[in-house]
Amino acid sequence: MGHLTPALSPDSQQAVRELLQEGESANTQRSYQGALRYWAAWYALRYGGAAALPWSPPVVMQFIVDHAQRATEQGLSHELPASVDAALVAAGVKAKPGPMSLNWLIHRIAVLSKSHQMAGVSNPCEDPLVRHLLSQTRRAYAKRGQLPVKKDALTKAPLSALLASCDDSLQGRRDRALLLFAWASGGRRRAEVSSADMRHLKRVGEEAYTYQLAFSKSNQSGQDRPENDKPIQGEAARALTAWLSAAGITSGPIFRRVLKGGRLGDGLSAAAVRDIVKKRCQLAGLDGQFSAHSLRSGFVTEAGAQGIPLAQTMAMTSHRSVATVMGYMRTQTEQARAAANLMDADLEPKQG
Repeated sequence: MGHLTPALSPDSQQAVRELLQEGESANTQRSYQGALRYWAAWYALRYGGAAALPWSPPVVMQFIVDHAQRATEQGLSHELPASVDAALVAAGVKAKPGPMSLNWLIHRIAVLSKSHQMAGVSNPCEDPLVRHLLSQTRRAYAKRGQLPVKKDALTKAPLSALLASCDDSLQGRRDRALLLFAWASGGRRRAEVSSADMRHLKRVGEEAYTYQLAFSKSNQSGQDRPENDKPIQGEAARALTAWLSAAGITSGPIFRRVLKGGRLGDGLSAAAVRDIVKKRCQLAGLDGQFSAHSLRSGFVTEAGAQGIPLAQTMAMTSHRSVATVMGYMRTQTEQARAAANLMDADLEPKQG
């Protein structure tokens, strides 16, 4: 097969425009666009035409079995033909040949479902057979021990190692302030860090700030909530003051590019925030899988380990669901370890 240039149908193009109008972050927009490009390219190779909405449930089921591995007598297998796989790689919509992760598959299905919802057409992802197949696929991966991969948490100890890698240069001061701002204010997402602006930062006394998180993933309508104001205190406040003073920032983006000669550039992108976290992890010599989201899971995990009430943790992270915030726990908390040691606890009754 020759080089493939995937093209979205008019319906899919309209779905993309509507998705982008929702006010999602730039990172989410790129994620949606990449997923839809892959869907279009796969459909063109599998069915020989442009992918027009709505899709039928059998097409979605074909996509699932093409990309989900299953156990056979010959070992793990999936249905994506090698020629189609090679063409997808040649088209630049797939990084390398071979099966994809369960996370990847679930994300692609979610994006297809969203595109149908926004187009106002029948959603094949809600078909009972499709839902059952996806549910059983998750279960099959779980039985094989192939759970969705979660990044490691940057709790207090590894975060301290990252901070130790930050010197007193302008870039070092920025990175130190960024890491502490993101972590100590509740584990901010990278898009929230890159969009942090001086107009939302308020000085409180000599060594403290509050940052008003006017827009977030959990508050996309910008509702005025008490938990919108995130306290920045102690070491995090001192690092922020040092950065703002050294950089001379009084308005605009809080975290910016540092150019040659110590000149300031534009505000950081969400991708740059991710790169800073990864760079500092590498400089600190940390082993594990870390990303910008490790700051968020690290904050939640550390709060649990230190016995912070869940309600207080959720007020900082802005989570609205207990189940969601608990999903960020990466290690056993002190309470969990205590519960696991019930048999070893002092069984002597207390004297009244």
